[in-house]
Amino acid sequence: MTTQADLNIRPEPDREMVEIADYVCDYEVTSDEAFETARYVLLDSLGCAMLALRFPECAGHVGPIVPGTVVPLGVRVPGTRFVLDPLKGAFDIGVLVRWLDFNDTWLAAEWGHPSDNLGGVLAVADYVSRRNLAADKAPLSMGEVLAAMIKAHEIQGVMALENSFNRVGLDHVALVKLATAAVATRLLGGGKGEIVSALSQVWVDGQSLRTYRHAPNTGPRKSWAAGDATSRGVRLALLAVQGEPGYPSALSAPTWGFYDVSYRGGRFRLPRPYGSYVMENVLFKVSFPAEFHAQTAVECALRLHPEVRDRLGEISRVVIATQQPAIRIISKSGPLYNPADRDHCLQYMTAVGLIYGELTAGHYGDATAADPRIDALRERMEVVEEPRYSRDYLDPEKRSIANAVQVFFKDGSSTGRVEVEYPVGHRRRRQEALPLLVKKCRDNLAATLPADRAAAVLELCLDRQRLAAMPASEFMEMLVI
Repeated sequence: MTTQADLNIRPEPDREMVEIADYVCDYEVTSDEAFETARYVLLDSLGCAMLALRFPECAGHVGPIVPGTVVPLGVRVPGTRFVLDPLKGAFDIGVLVRWLDFNDTWLAAEWGHPSDNLGGVLAVADYVSRRNLAADKAPLSMGEVLAAMIKAHEIQGVMALENSFNRVGLDHVALVKLATAAVATRLLGGGKGEIVSALSQVWVDGQSLRTYRHAPNTGPRKSWAAGDATSRGVRLALLAVQGEPGYPSALSAPTWGFYDVSYRGGRFRLPRPYGSYVMENVLFKVSFPAEFHAQTAVECALRLHPEVRDRLGEISRVVIATQQPAIRIISKSGPLYNPADRDHCLQYMTAVGLIYGELTAGHYGDATAADPRIDALRERMEVVEEPRYSRDYLDPEKRSIANAVQVFFKDGSSTGRVEVEYPVGHRRRRQEALPLLVKKCRDNLAATLPADRAAAVLELCLDRQRLAAMPASEFMEMLVI
């Protein structure tokens, strides 16, 4: 009789997890540009959070799961009076930062928003600092928070460079969970072993489908999915530092590992070592809350608005030349059922820009969507791939996000072909963008905070030395209303 049995010899941890743990524990961030950019990311993310609180659909997600619950030494949620446990605090902060699709972005083989990790980073930093102070220990500093942000950005962004989760139907928030779990474990006092354990739990979790980001199912989960992921990263980090064991071949185990179950047998490719590349090159959404692949299309539309606003009824067609990712993600026809559907529709965003000469979060609401001119213009739009745009999108020396728009009229005339290769928030346009970004942050902070407090937060975030020295708990206190 033949006996069959699995060989039960536990392997060494997968290299991909060990490299992240080594990076988080051993790498010292020395890049001035990375720290400089991180301060703007922090400021911008908080501004996005304050503005999001103005929208009831978002505010309804914020607060304790059981009404009235207050957690001793808990996490403060910016723009509110809530004091929550670290998991719900991370969820709420993550939801606020992400809700309006106005926070920073990273585009490569995978797409995502590295500042989504701020939900977990700020929640854990506030919790650890308040816990330490209660025990007469030193709190975490905002300098440590900025370093954690840089590392979270790097983990998510480097993993995204050549690893396309969307091609296997998985959502990019898997990388938010991964990055948050790694840096949160370190902030909680964990070492390399605990980080590897937490990361293995991330892969064992399985990951969210992208169903809620695409036609015909686009819906508001895409606005809270990142908050959910960063919160889950914190949960796995807490388990790890409490001694929960991990699973060393969570990625590579034959049959049962992530690669075979969820990645179609592929393996991750890591084209560069972890450092500070991602923070240095991250993209800011400066001008309008729009899915990033459409940013330059909307910029083109705004430039064309003066030429077309009085001739909307004469338009025969609008041609949008774009990159392949935009076609895959946000090109859609037919009815748009909700704001989440509209802010992920290239044609809708371009039409609003052509008609109104601006694009704000309010334009995704039902009132604007009821304007019959928008759908009439959408029906006349042609979206085509420009191969050069697709190549330059993936070129590590360019990372462009190009679009071109041209409007044709019934009498045979047309506008010029307006092309924008790099959006205002791109590294190549950073100096142009920073004054506009500061104005965006000032306006967004003032949406919820008292004017004097908004000014104080802005001034603090623009002062690197003062910000870095401030205890994280004191910083979070500034954001309470």
